[in-house]
Amino acid sequence: MSKVTKPKQWQRSGWHLWWLIVALVLADQLTKWLVVANMDLFQRINILPFFDLVHVRNYGAAFSFLSDQGGWQRWFFTVIAIAISAVIAWLLRRQTRAMVIANWSFALILGGAMGNLVDRIRLGYVVDFLDFYVGSYHWPAFNVADSAIVIGAGLMIYEGFFGKSSES
Repeated sequence: MSKVTKPKQWQRSGWHLWWLIVALVLADQLTKWLVVANMDLFQRINILPFFDLVHVRNYGAAFSFLSDQGGWQRWFFTVIAIAISAVIAWLLRRQTRAMVIANWSFALILGGAMGNLVDRIRLGYVVDFLDFYVGSYHWPAFNVADSAIVIGAGLMIYEGFFGKSSES
C-alpha cells in the first residue's frame, strides 16, 4: 500500500476547480436574487405542464427537515455546512488533479453548500424556487445550489461503484 501525499501545488490538486465553486455560488445567488426581486413570496409561475417557478423559504434542511423549529436550526445547519465545507475543501486540496470525477463531485457539493450557506447566514433561510410535479404530487422546491449538491452526490456514488479502485 503506497502512501498518498497531497500535491505540492494547489493547481495540481482538486482545487484547480475553484472556478466551478465560485461560478456555482454566483449562479445560485443570482437566480435567488432574481426570484426574490421579481416574485412575491409564494407566487407561482407555470413554465411547463410539470414545472413551475415558485418563491418559497426553507428554514430547515433538505425537504424542509426541522423547518418548524424555533430558529435554533438556522445556526445548527450553518455550523454543519461550515464544517462539511471545510472538510471537502481539505479533501480537494489533498486529491490529485487526476481524480477527475471525485474532484468534480466535491467541487459541486462545496459550491452548492456554500451557496445555501450564504442564504442561511444572510437571511436565516434558504430561497427555493424550482418546483417539479406530476399531477398533484410536488417534489420539494429546490434551487441551483441543491441541484449542484445532488449532481455532486450522484457523481460520488457513480465513482464509488464504477470508478478506479486505485489511482493510476
